[in-house]
Amino acid sequence: MDLTLSEYGKKLVSCFRSFGEEYFTPRNVNRWVRDQGIPDEVAKQFVDLYCSFEDDNFGARGTGDKSTLARVLIVEELSRCAGATLPFQNDLFNLHIAEYFAGNATLDSIMEEYRSTGRIMFALAVSEPGGGSDTMSISTHTKTVDGKLVLNGRKTYVNNGEYAPYILVAAVDKDETAPSKYPPLAFWLVPRNLEGIKAVPISKIGQGMLPFASLSFENVELRPEYRLEAENTGFPQLFKLFEHGRTFTCASSLGMAQAAMDDAVFHARSRKAFDTQIAQFQQIQELLTDMEVKLCNMRASVYRAALALDGGEDDKRLAVVLMKRYVPKASVEVASDAMQILGGLGYTEYSRVSRIWQDCRGNQIAEGTDQIMVRIAAPLILNKYAQN
Repeated sequence: MDLTLSEYGKKLVSCFRSFGEEYFTPRNVNRWVRDQGIPDEVAKQFVDLYCSFEDDNFGARGTGDKSTLARVLIVEELSRCAGATLPFQNDLFNLHIAEYFAGNATLDSIMEEYRSTGRIMFALAVSEPGGGSDTMSISTHTKTVDGKLVLNGRKTYVNNGEYAPYILVAAVDKDETAPSKYPPLAFWLVPRNLEGIKAVPISKIGQGMLPFASLSFENVELRPEYRLEAENTGFPQLFKLFEHGRTFTCASSLGMAQAAMDDAVFHARSRKAFDTQIAQFQQIQELLTDMEVKLCNMRASVYRAALALDGGEDDKRLAVVLMKRYVPKASVEVASDAMQILGGLGYTEYSRVSRIWQDCRGNQIAEGTDQIMVRIAAPLILNKYAQN
């Protein structure tokens, strides 16, 4: 596969690199990790720059040519500049969810808010405490009781769940009794201030710029207009959209792993031991070589998956699953080797490679664990070779 970027791709990367280097300085990143988020003005600057490149992807159904790859390049480059997990990949995925599940009027409202403020008006609530990667085990549900439509259930790892003015809740419709292969899934854009909604923050060991919360819904009374209505609904469509979320997650892992490599090479060239530059030691050279091999493989896997999604290729699902199986784990290994090269410095909070290791480790769980990827990939592989 040719990984050479087009002139558009090169311009895209260059502009977002300039943006990242201006805003995501070590001092700013450390502060924003502690504050659990980026300032409003930085979020708005990102949206303005993003719109200037892909304006045709906003406010309309369907995305432009190579849009997934373009977004991957953006997430990768900014993650490399920051050396941290950023909110942008979650924002892009949430917009993708809204694009497919929301009606035109609701989508226009979401996009107008995003353009004007740089913030998405809702937090996405899909995962549940007892479900994890088993999305079809969703127990959060809506049901008509005594003439009132009520929502009950619990969600976990809801990014921005404490602060967003709305919660986009995935729930099973128990009023729907028609037989179906899948439970009747619906999305509801629920105002955060409704009675019966409670949020508890989740303390994590990494990904500090993303504040997560567990949400509970106890007899929350809903209006019918809160329900998102679109042609594409249900679990099959949600599973397809997860493929984009996984691609953005892996792009973030790739960018952070590249940042760890950058730091490791800089240290290896500047640090001396026994009156010798440590880059001259065979053990360090072996670590750097293996790290570069993994980075090359990671980049090929991420770009391959993005191109498969953009092209609607038959094997796009397998490409995404294999990417998600490999990339987050490999990024953790690259970050770990970078810590080893930095020695004791790498194990301190003063060195960003320790934060990179923590953030990348979380991506082995996010959007489906490493082990779930095997369960998804194996049938696809068996079917692929059965046709040969």
